[in-house]
Amino acid sequence: MLKSTVILGNFIPIIYRCTSLNQISKVASVYRVQTMATGSNIPIVDIDPSGVFKYILLNVYDKQKDAANPQMVIVRGYKHCNYHSDIYDEVQAKLSPLDCEPLGGGRISHDPENKKIHIYGYSQGYGKADHEITAKLIKNAFPAFTITISDEGY
Repeated sequence: MLKSTVILGNFIPIIYRCTSLNQISKVASVYRVQTMATGSNIPIVDIDPSGVFKYILLNVYDKQKDAANPQMVIVRGYKHCNYHSDIYDEVQAKLSPLDCEPLGGGRISHDPENKKIHIYGYSQGYGKADHEITAKLIKNAFPAFTITISDEGY
């Protein structure tokens, strides 16, 4: 395993255990995106208030799509969507004229009574989302909750 220190905007070192440089850049982009999104009207996390449901992780771009620099990374999960693609279609319609790119999906079990959120599984259409990135974004939105992740289950 490659051990790396990522220095971010306010120069606080954050240490991660990453297996590749690609993972390091993913981690760095999550924090950069949160800083960039502060003034935005688009919430980074929008999930149903309780239950078990599918979710997707997405890059959001402005009109001049720059694959190397997404405008922000967001999480969306809704019980009323039967397929991960239904979530994508709904988000793309809501965010138009911005462009979205699905990074993968999975499931979320949201238990507000016990302040727990469990992220697991994968999307048959989009593949498995990076649950660690999803967990970081959700933890910022739900700081009092215990967030767990697993690669098990569908």
